[in-house]
Amino acid sequence: MSEPHYTSYLALDRILGAQAPLSRPEHHDELLFIVVHQASELWFKVILHELDALIASLRGNDLPGALLVIRRINGLVAIVTSQLSALDTLPPQRFAEFRGFLGASSGSQSEQFRAIEVLSGLRDPAFLTMIGADAAASPLVQRALARPTLESLFEDLLTTHGVTLEQVYTDRSRTSLLLLAEALLDYEQGFARWRFLHVQLVERIIGPDTGGTGGSLGARDLRQTVGNRFFPKLWAVRARFYEG
Repeated sequence: MSEPHYTSYLALDRILGAQAPLSRPEHHDELLFIVVHQASELWFKVILHELDALIASLRGNDLPGALLVIRRINGLVAIVTSQLSALDTLPPQRFAEFRGFLGASSGSQSEQFRAIEVLSGLRDPAFLTMIGADAAASPLVQRALARPTLESLFEDLLTTHGVTLEQVYTDRSRTSLLLLAEALLDYEQGFARWRFLHVQLVERIIGPDTGGTGGSLGARDLRQTVGNRFFPKLWAVRARFYEG
């Protein structure tokens, strides 16, 4: 067996051959549109991989390990968010020239993205109805649904350490738990930043009220997701220091 080299190790022949624009004649901007979405899916794959590691660390009471993993996850979310700026360069009249070739495809159909949302904590009935039966039935999403949320795992960690959430913010001997709590909020804020910029991107390209592909409502659907919370208790605890 020959030694791998850069091209074979990274399977570049397959990766670089996976872009197949459908517009005829091929529109110049369709390649950018495809690559940004394909790259996002690759990063989603890594985020799911790291969320598995984070869950293992939380279950194992490994605070240093959890802090390292959530730091990486936050970096990955920042990368996915920064990619949106490439699509800011796509003018609406040019997207309109190849949009019809997308057919029923829509970013809302991303099973990996839905699995990240579910694993992170979104699983109330309204959310599951919103993502649709096909997404909810996906093996990847079902696997996420069968696992505890990050917030519940953090609460289990507090029980293990015999502290309340308020004590994490007031007891200086609980620095590691405090850093982890704040890093989890950084994750949620990073995710919310992606949602907000995504809404603005869609509005910039197709307008605020234009329907999306795949039967979605476009920006109108996306706006409803900006306020989604993974860690409602980590947000709520802040108000307790100002009561009375």
